[in-house]
Amino acid sequence: MTKRKTVAVIGGGVSGLAAAKAFDERGHRVLGFERSHDFGGVWELSRSYPDVQTQSPKDLYRFTDLPMPEDYPEWPKGPQVHAYLHAYARKHKLGRLFRLNTNVLSMDRRTDDKPGWTLTLEAAGRTWSEDFDFVAVCTGQFSDKNIISHPGQEAFEAAGGQVLHSSDYTDSSLAQGKHVVVLGGSKSATDLVVNASRNGAKSVTLVYREPVWRVPYFVGGINFKRLLYMRAQEQQFNGWGRSGVAKAVSAAFKPLIWANFRGLETLLKLQLKLKKWDMVPDIPIEKDASCSLPIVTPGLFEGFEAGSIRPVRGTFDHYETGKVVLSTGEAIPCDLAVLAVGWKLGIPYLAKEYRDRLIEPDGQYRVYRLSVNPDLPDMGFVGFNSSFCTVLSAEMIANWLVRYADGQLAHQPTDAEMRANIDQMLHWRRKERPAAQVYGGLCSAPFHFRHFDELLADMGATRRKRTNPLAEQFSYPNADAYGTFLGSTPQYAAG
Repeated sequence: MTKRKTVAVIGGGVSGLAAAKAFDERGHRVLGFERSHDFGGVWELSRSYPDVQTQSPKDLYRFTDLPMPEDYPEWPKGPQVHAYLHAYARKHKLGRLFRLNTNVLSMDRRTDDKPGWTLTLEAAGRTWSEDFDFVAVCTGQFSDKNIISHPGQEAFEAAGGQVLHSSDYTDSSLAQGKHVVVLGGSKSATDLVVNASRNGAKSVTLVYREPVWRVPYFVGGINFKRLLYMRAQEQQFNGWGRSGVAKAVSAAFKPLIWANFRGLETLLKLQLKLKKWDMVPDIPIEKDASCSLPIVTPGLFEGFEAGSIRPVRGTFDHYETGKVVLSTGEAIPCDLAVLAVGWKLGIPYLAKEYRDRLIEPDGQYRVYRLSVNPDLPDMGFVGFNSSFCTVLSAEMIANWLVRYADGQLAHQPTDAEMRANIDQMLHWRRKERPAAQVYGGLCSAPFHFRHFDELLADMGATRRKRTNPLAEQFSYPNADAYGTFLGSTPQYAAG
């Protein structure tokens, strides 16, 4: 019989909820820790900027056993996602498992000669330690702000200017009557310039380093989920561990694959008028597709056309009173600078000796199945497998991780197998697909199906694909179907 464990779940966002549910339903004693006052992670309302919405359609951004409400739009807004996550927590009674307003200060191996980890915790001015048999780290990739500064910032702020991280732009009135300059080219950056332009900003400038491929919600009038999120499209990218036969087939179809992607690029250039805005990327889209591929914010290119948003290539060099000076030497009027420069990837509370075993000198993570490291026993990550269908990815890896922790995988990997696979994946990212190095290599996109296939095979699922081969090959991942696939895995309970 599987021994019941005491399991810590760090983080109360999408990944933390998925992990808490997975370990709890297997009979383990789960204690979750969330540093804020509420569930939701990046969707927690005090962390969300105005008008934030999902990049993925609602039927791709959901758990297998809880569809989003029918009256939600195709791309739900932040408060709707937040409400959905609360509905999931209520359905599975997850609130009883979590301690809110509780911060994890450190994580180190236990000193009582038992397997597991000791967490040092802080809440309400009190600090204490607790031992756990297993720890699921679910703080994902958007936990700690990436804070940057530029020369002249203090004087700029002393004269009345404001500098904010994008997550601190939580009130649209901040832009009213001001010259707003947003640094960054991500979805959050474009969301913010559109919001500022619609809420009374005197001027709005988007400053970005290099153009990247952006995908609108509708490509040529077709919902992009029906074009990009399918197994047939995924198989055209250069995946890992391809056999000689697979490489030969790819070579045979190379002209068709090339034509497919050039056609997509041409459509995007025409629809978005990328050449007009000097925003045509240098890298072919099939080599660049990853988790960093942003969706076009509705109203962005319309704002360019109307003159309410001005795109400028470059970056910040320094601030002067009432302006920001770019690396190109151009000075742009600025009262409010918003830095959409992302988040710091890392696990700061994990002792350095263990972080060094996890992270390579070039920032790439040594993880098997994007979840575990053989040098860090009794712990794993949920939410490191970033993708275009984040919620489903978190649920899939959470179900895999609990079975890994319990030794209940149909194929329980050996130490040697994990190390060989980790090295293979590092080589693939560095030499064969550099775009896969984004976020420290912690991204399964655009290989969702391949990633899920591996997890289901490890778990011993007797069903892994839909019965309709056309739907399986030419449709996007179906959460209901994956619920069925998970239900076909061997069931057990700890006790």
